Amino acid sequence: MSLNVELLAGSFAQVKDRGSEFAAEFYSNLFADHPELQPMFANTQMEEQKKKLFDSLVLVVDNLQAADVLSTTLKGLGTKHVKYGVIPLHYPMVGGSLLKTFESFLGSDWTPEVKQAWVDAYTAVAQLMLEGADYPPEVLSLKN
Repeated sequence: MSLNVELLAGSFAQVKDRGSEFAAEFYSNLFADHPELQPMFANTQMEEQKKKLFDSLVLVVDNLQAADVLSTTLKGLGTKHVKYGVIPLHYPMVGGSLLKTFESFLGSDWTPEVKQAWVDAYTAVAQLMLEGADYPPEVLSLKN
């Protein structure tokens, strides 16, 4: 899959200076849309978690043309997320909340082309994270 680096970088530049606000709205959207995920964060320092989320977005956007860096990092994140109880079914939930947050922040700049660029990017990110996750076969069957 070929990513639209220019659209991703340009749209992300519009939210980059509002990282903590963006992350707060993302988690607000995630928990409103999928309250069943909130207990996974019961013992999480949310301010630290919000920073980690946004730092991960920065890392992805800053390395869009460094496939080896992204692949290694995202597969490692996928491995870590298994330990947090994340299953394949959760990835589309997170993706939907992320897109909703971008749409809110970008307003009229959230064009069909920008949306597609982020859908493609999130799909690639999720795929790499899932490759790094070592799920038993019974968990993988929950993907659909």
